[in-house]
Amino acid sequence: MATAPTVGFIYPDHAAEDDYLLAAQILGVDLPVVHIYGTDLHAIPELLDLGSPEKLAGGAALIAREKPDAVMWACTSGSFVYGPDGARQQAASLAEATGVPTSSTSFAFVNALHALGITRVTVVASYPEDVAKLFVDFLDAAGIEVLSVSSAGIETAAEVGLLTPERVVELAVRNDHPDAQALLIPDTAMRTIGVLGTLERRLGKPVLTANQVTIWEGLRLAGHTAAQSSLGTLFEKGNSHGSD
Repeated sequence: MATAPTVGFIYPDHAAEDDYLLAAQILGVDLPVVHIYGTDLHAIPELLDLGSPEKLAGGAALIAREKPDAVMWACTSGSFVYGPDGARQQAASLAEATGVPTSSTSFAFVNALHALGITRVTVVASYPEDVAKLFVDFLDAAGIEVLSVSSAGIETAAEVGLLTPERVVELAVRNDHPDAQALLIPDTAMRTIGVLGTLERRLGKPVLTANQVTIWEGLRLAGHTAAQSSLGTLFEKGNSHGSD
């Protein structure tokens, strides 16, 4: 029987990292999290600093102690703020530093959508509008059409981490688009692992959330597939295809 992989996550500050512990328990895999620190403002200059080479190099050194089979930069805004080329360079630098396959949450969204054959989405963002627009641009560059985007305008990751499960569901249901094939929630500071089943039942379509896709992508890079209905359509149907 194959040994379950270890996927390491470099996570900014503290907010919803217990999503990874919950997913590890559900999936029976090892998902260690290390932290890098900066201001947790959802503002472009601060996000550029958070995803800087110096910060990520520090995270790479920390996660190396876990001897991971793959590493993820578990931050959507701190990757898409650099655009596709910059985010690709982040992953390449982490791969060089850790010696294992790496990616980030922004690319995890793209690869998850490709795996499910989805091209039209709605985005329910916690960020201010200017930051949310950069995520839309990132998706557009990957051939994903965003039919609508809502912005909760929450200024810090810490505030997002305080949202109740009921509030997360309410935000998604209120801001869905009827023609979207899937709904995306792009903030790793938002706890979503425990409400994926509820979200998909309420909306009747796949829901992709930041922590969910980050875990899926890390396991994919580690060569591990895990079908688990409680983690949404992605973990039921998205493991039969690879991507970038």
